[in-house]
Amino acid sequence: MKIKVKLVRGFAGKTEKQKQALKSLGLKKINDERILDKTPAVCGNLEIVKHLVKVEEIQ
Repeated sequence: MKIKVKLVRGFAGKTEKQKQALKSLGLKKINDERILDKTPAVCGNLEIVKHLVKVEEIQ
């Protein structure tokens, strides 16, 4: 299964852990979108930054 992740809020004032999670997801700027496989590593990073991103499942 694939998921589409979109960054909807910026990096300013975020912790280093949150910045690293966004970097590992491949999100660099507001409105960046990535299509990723739904793996435990991706889901763990999404849990850290769930308030900064919008997630949609793709079938």
